[in-house]
Amino acid sequence: MVRFAPLARLPRPARWAVRILILLLTIALILALYVRWTIQRSFPEMDGRVTLKGLGKTVTVHRDRWGVPQIYADTADDLLRAQGYVHAQDRFWEMDFRRHVTAGRLSELFGDSTLDTDKVVRTLGWRRVAEQELALLRPDTRRYLEAYAAGVNAWLSQHPNTSTQSLEYAVLGLRNSGYRPEPWTPVDSLAWLKAMAWDLRSNIEDELGRGIAATKVPADRVDQLFPDYPYERNPVIVPDPRPGGERKGDERSAGGRPAGTDAQPATAGSLERVSRAIKAMPAMMGNGAPGIGSNSWVVAGSRTTTGRPLLANDPHLAPHMPSLWYQVGLHCRQSSPACPLDVTGFGFSGVPGIVIGHNDRIAWGFTNLAPDVSDLYLERVSGGTYEYKGKREPLTTRTERIEVAGGKPVTITVRATRHGPLLSDVLEDARTAGRGSAVALRWTALDPGRTADAIVLLNTARNWAEFRTAAKSFEVPAQNLVYADVDGGIGYQAPGRIPIRAKGDGRWPAQGWTGDQEWESFIPFDELPSVHDPERGYIVTANNAAAAPGYRHLLTKDWSYGYRAARIEQLVAGTPKMDVATMGRIQLDGRNGFAPALVPHLARVGSGDAVGLLRGWNFDQGEDSAAAAFYNAAYRHLLLRTFNDELPEGARPDGGDRWFEVLRGLLDRPADPWWDDVRTAGVKETRDDMLRGALKDADRELRDRLGGDPAEWKWGDLHTLTLTNESFGTSGIAPIERLFNRGPMKLAGGASIVNATGWDVQDGYEVTAVPSMRMVVDLGDLDRSRWINLTGASGHAFADHYWDQAPLWARGATIPMRSRPDTIRREAEHTLTLTP
Repeated sequence: MVRFAPLARLPRPARWAVRILILLLTIALILALYVRWTIQRSFPEMDGRVTLKGLGKTVTVHRDRWGVPQIYADTADDLLRAQGYVHAQDRFWEMDFRRHVTAGRLSELFGDSTLDTDKVVRTLGWRRVAEQELALLRPDTRRYLEAYAAGVNAWLSQHPNTSTQSLEYAVLGLRNSGYRPEPWTPVDSLAWLKAMAWDLRSNIEDELGRGIAATKVPADRVDQLFPDYPYERNPVIVPDPRPGGERKGDERSAGGRPAGTDAQPATAGSLERVSRAIKAMPAMMGNGAPGIGSNSWVVAGSRTTTGRPLLANDPHLAPHMPSLWYQVGLHCRQSSPACPLDVTGFGFSGVPGIVIGHNDRIAWGFTNLAPDVSDLYLERVSGGTYEYKGKREPLTTRTERIEVAGGKPVTITVRATRHGPLLSDVLEDARTAGRGSAVALRWTALDPGRTADAIVLLNTARNWAEFRTAAKSFEVPAQNLVYADVDGGIGYQAPGRIPIRAKGDGRWPAQGWTGDQEWESFIPFDELPSVHDPERGYIVTANNAAAAPGYRHLLTKDWSYGYRAARIEQLVAGTPKMDVATMGRIQLDGRNGFAPALVPHLARVGSGDAVGLLRGWNFDQGEDSAAAAFYNAAYRHLLLRTFNDELPEGARPDGGDRWFEVLRGLLDRPADPWWDDVRTAGVKETRDDMLRGALKDADRELRDRLGGDPAEWKWGDLHTLTLTNESFGTSGIAPIERLFNRGPMKLAGGASIVNATGWDVQDGYEVTAVPSMRMVVDLGDLDRSRWINLTGASGHAFADHYWDQAPLWARGATIPMRSRPDTIRREAEHTLTLTP
């Protein structure tokens, strides 16, 4: 009573105000406690003992200070069952969300806001293909997939209420309260591999860009926008081509008439519809944003301080929150034919095994080979038929029913020719989709394959021969695989199902009605580029050309242009003896390879304190660099001024290294028509006019955004990354977005730089592609290896490991990548025992 005496002496209105305030504070406290309870009740158990139904024997899960699990078991089935359980503990919402993506079922969760994405995925038919693949796989692969699914489902049975599964389900329940996840299946795992193939789909955007651009400007000017690879200046992966044989499909003029020379308005419209369909895909699926690529290189013991090889890898992908990758160790306590796994590396939640990493004998890494494995076919459609070789053939059709949360189901009809599904139909009004020009997609990933076998075989490979056997099954997406082993060997293998065309080079959309540009067969695996123990002692892959011009087969004409590869080779060749730290420093190199060509022209025509930043600049794009900020702004505005006046939206520059080469060629032609701004009637601009205009635009923009003193500008203030949650991060509801998103973080690097933080000049300087992880493996002592993930092990917002690696990743740091059992036990901060 004494405590409340002061309240009694207050005037009556004040007493009521205090009471209301106390009530509101109490409600806020209760709400805060409820929110905290809701968030934390889904966090995984990381210590103690848990029963896992179906285990044969006890399994141990050690986690280090970063929450990374190292799993120990006596049988492969137990090991993969435990991996499924642990993935579900940390990432089940992510797994459930992704399987809805790959099945074209997002609208079941989120309503009609995701209908366009579902329509595109249903048209492509990813899950239908995955269902066909299951029967093609090796028996042990199917067994591993089934054991993994059983582990996921065991976790689900222990957590039957969505409130105990993940915070996202609580948020989803605000709109879709009746949703309950289905059991996991092996096909759910296989379908995610289709999504990754789409993310690394090679040159569809280039083919579209050519076709769309050719509807506005002549084909010879379009060719200027797609220069040949600079073989004389930048490296190839395998310098010595395989001998013999006449090269097929390499005639530059044989790619069919450029789109637009036949029925231009209809062709333009159908190609633009395909471009819109691709952009309807979520950013996590690679909807055309620049910067998708990767770096990897391997160095022989003759060039290292230990006398054993080193291998580095950092795949460049769209940023995910949580990270696309999941770090894990899978260890058989005693190696045997029944339990051959002892692997550490990066995998995907939802997929058994690891994708990139090492076992106790070999290490491997990936970059995108990016061969031309997709062709767009222009089709002459009328009603339910299309033209082929002068005859009418019936379109094949299927009906897809899409369930929509909070609405009525939507039914779409997927139509296809012999070349594939009509992508131009996807977002078209059903009343007009049946007439005129259409575009079909032929893509290797739409045929059933055995890539899942390759993952198992890579995990268990013991030497170069077994590594190549594994690579032979890695059909889609086609990748550059680098290799090293504890005996000192290094190697490179290009795998993949890569078409051989009867005619043409795949650069332009093909005229499907002629039947001239069909796929005849695929390049035999033994004829794909490969090298083992090269004399120079290193191999570099960075999406550059895989083979020299004399190579007998056409892989693609749309390589990345080799700027990253050239810089990596320069640094590797210039370092007599390398160690893990040296390899890591190369991954962080920020030198812009095109700036030395452009800066002299900018400095020549410009003046003032901002232009003065460029004089003496070392071309490094550090986070604090004022010169890098101004250079990139000038580069951006130069591209916008030079090309946006003539090119339609689907063909405009994104700023990647293709545009480095385009500008390099134009800088030597001061009166080229591309420099002229067609919007200024009666005035013909030249190169120097565009350069001056870009400098003025850049100066004006940065003074407005970063202040009036150019010396205080910083590249990292423009070049930021917000880690955006795949599902709720773009909900449009700020409080929900704050629950799941993190950042922004200021970054160094840039597009087509070794530290490849890509951005799109059309949209600004924000980061759209990143080194999604970094890894350096030391084959002299695997425990000295290092790695880092973009975010963290956990998919649970507010968990300790949701994004604990992100600050380290942003500044280029790494953490230990352990594999010795004694080290793992000693450094474990949590140990969970799974019992039968």
